[in-house]
Amino acid sequence: MSSSRRSVLRTLLPFALLTAGAAYALASWNWCGRWEEQTPSVLSQVRGEGTLRAGAAKVALAPPFPVVVAGYAPPRPEASQAELPLHARAVVLEAGGARVGVVSLELLFVTPEIVEQVRERAAAVGVKEVLVVATHTHSSFGGYDTRWVAQLSGTGRYQRSAVDAGLVTSRSGGQAPDGQLTRVALKGAAGPVAEVLVFAAHATLIPRQRALVDPDYPGRLSALREEAGHGITLFVQGSEGNASVAYSEGQGAERAAGFARKLSALADGATPAPVAGPVRLAFARVQAAMPRPDSSRLVPSFTRAAGDNFLCASAPREAEVDALALGPLELLALPGEPTTAAGRALADLTGATHVLGLANGYVGYLDTPELVLGGQGESRRQYFGPALLDRLGAAARVASGTVGFSPPD
Repeated sequence: MSSSRRSVLRTLLPFALLTAGAAYALASWNWCGRWEEQTPSVLSQVRGEGTLRAGAAKVALAPPFPVVVAGYAPPRPEASQAELPLHARAVVLEAGGARVGVVSLELLFVTPEIVEQVRERAAAVGVKEVLVVATHTHSSFGGYDTRWVAQLSGTGRYQRSAVDAGLVTSRSGGQAPDGQLTRVALKGAAGPVAEVLVFAAHATLIPRQRALVDPDYPGRLSALREEAGHGITLFVQGSEGNASVAYSEGQGAERAAGFARKLSALADGATPAPVAGPVRLAFARVQAAMPRPDSSRLVPSFTRAAGDNFLCASAPREAEVDALALGPLELLALPGEPTTAAGRALADLTGATHVLGLANGYVGYLDTPELVLGGQGESRRQYFGPALLDRLGAAARVASGTVGFSPPD
């Protein structure tokens, strides 16, 4: 190296160090401010009891291809077409003057903007209370075409049963998923109207390398049930934060189809339990204040402050927790990915029969405070601190109390 070049480098080095130091100091400044703790507030509620009426419909989603396949780490493939059509499915329930819609979208997750658009369109046809969920399909995308149908007129009664699927495993330790499949069948005088299947397992059977959007096993399961005459079939994720599919026969689309057939067979084997007489239908939406984001498990310690600042700029300060009661079924719906342990803790707190994830927005993973403090389990992906479960739990208690869940054991 020539002496002139070394001289230039020696001259520039102090400026480079000063610039880097200034950038580090600026990034490490506390830009988050205060995240105030607030009492959960009820956003809306509805309650009724009487003869249950139900309507359902589905429409294909029409993404503006090309779209990014959203559910895997970069580099993400760009899809110009779909392997199988992605769908939006909706069921509307009515009893005793109360009307509630449930919409399931074959997306990675639903954003607040998507939820708002769905609710606006539902309100335009007289459905003012709507629970919006995603199937959490990693081979899908993050947006959707807004052309969808809210309901199809029909009447029916509620049926429920559950069996042990035994087809899931924990991917990160902690409490093992129970592999439970719950089936809700809504049947009218003319035949099946709709079916809701609650199951917890990541939809990651389609390889990330495929440049095609794909509904994975949830979409294939819904299609199988509909072809078999069970009515419009909505798939709803339970507490799937640490739940992975253990089924290993085949690869890619073949594996997803095989797993869907397994789950469909389990649903067929469920013994219906008819609910006679007037049916209770209640729904409540509650707003929760989020705790301050915490990047300590996500970045090196010397970049902790910068990581917190990044999360503060992008993380929501409020989130919505919903409670839905339909006969003996009592559902608690969260805007993230609760683990099995977190879901059980919330069920014990509220008396919920099921704790659902991926509903009405997305706040990331939700694990127990013990695992968060230890940096274990899915907390390594959680971008709020150990107080997150307590904050959402407080809102869950308000929501479940407003709806009238059965007292926890």
